Amino acid sequence: MADISLENVTQNYFDVLKEIGNIGAGNAMTALSQMLQCKVDMKVPQVRLLEFQEVGSLMGGEEQLMVGVYLAVEGDITGSIMFLVKQDSAKHLVDKLMMGMGSEGPGLNEMELSAMQEISNIITGAYLNSLSTLTNLKIYPSPPALTMDMAGAILSVPAIEFGTIGDKILLIQSQFYDEVEIDGYFILIPDLESYGKILSSLGLM
Repeated sequence: MADISLENVTQNYFDVLKEIGNIGAGNAMTALSQMLQCKVDMKVPQVRLLEFQEVGSLMGGEEQLMVGVYLAVEGDITGSIMFLVKQDSAKHLVDKLMMGMGSEGPGLNEMELSAMQEISNIITGAYLNSLSTLTNLKIYPSPPALTMDMAGAILSVPAIEFGTIGDKILLIQSQFYDEVEIDGYFILIPDLESYGKILSSLGLM
């Protein structure tokens, strides 16, 4: 296989990666709708190639309070995936799941964090299942690690890992809503060899 870099992959095959992002996000929102037992509408996801330091600004600044889940990915491809939402959006999703029985105030208690971890697990699982189906590759996620912190602090985890790959990142922003509009952010971080496997499985390399 020829030498590969994230910059080359995304320049040459960005449309393919974008389509994978669109399908994955769509299936994730379908799974969320079934879980919450309500209709969830979604705008067309925005797939961006960004400098890593730009990601926090897109989310409203590095001090924006976020809830994020991080999963390692193993199997035919390796890497990691993150799903992040703003804290007030997470509060809304949890309140829907708990049928209005959530706590008062802006933060999330232990039970609500557990519910948010379940929501995040369903969403990221649906996304990875879509990627597995499209590529016919076996993909196994680790148990999710959930955290609630400022965007800059949460993003420091993949920033350390991603720094060994390059400066750019593929970010999928999904806007979905029932009564409230919510921005969900997927960050997919396969290692470089895995990018090659994904593209090869699609007949592009």
